[in-house]
Amino acid sequence: MLKTLKQIAMTGIVTEAPPLADEGLRVREALERGIRDVLGRALCIRAVDAGSCNGCELEIHAVNNPVYSLESLGIRFVASPRHADLLLVTGPVSRHMEVALRRTYDATPDPKLVVAIGVCGACGGIFGEGYASCGAVANVIPVDVVVPGCPPSPARIMAGILTALSGRAKGS
Repeated sequence: MLKTLKQIAMTGIVTEAPPLADEGLRVREALERGIRDVLGRALCIRAVDAGSCNGCELEIHAVNNPVYSLESLGIRFVASPRHADLLLVTGPVSRHMEVALRRTYDATPDPKLVVAIGVCGACGGIFGEGYASCGAVANVIPVDVVVPGCPPSPARIMAGILTALSGRAKGS
């Protein structure tokens, strides 16, 4: 035993220094505070794919993985817009999804928030406006926050949700 303790004392600490704090953690903490301050309960999100390439959906799924873990912050995705506080809309709105998106928006109880995800949700992206596409989400329903990127990172999506909540806090 003494031999082992002597060996430990002579060798010293061999681990490397811990990494510096990640900026994403600050967004995460601010998001958690914002949800509790504004809503006082969990934030319920209804994700709507209005005609995207699914790149943004992959990033939204990543927001639920163990690294970002939105559920631990009190954010959950719901199947019905009637239970949602926030709509997370991706893609340029295709003509076939225009009515469905309006119905989803109308079914969401007031006060509701809408976050458009990605370049396509912001301006129609490479699809633009045409015979098959209405273009930006804002052309169909009112949008509170746009998260740019193709696709935006999970941290940017979280920051967009926080921005929407901050806007609600100022508006109420």
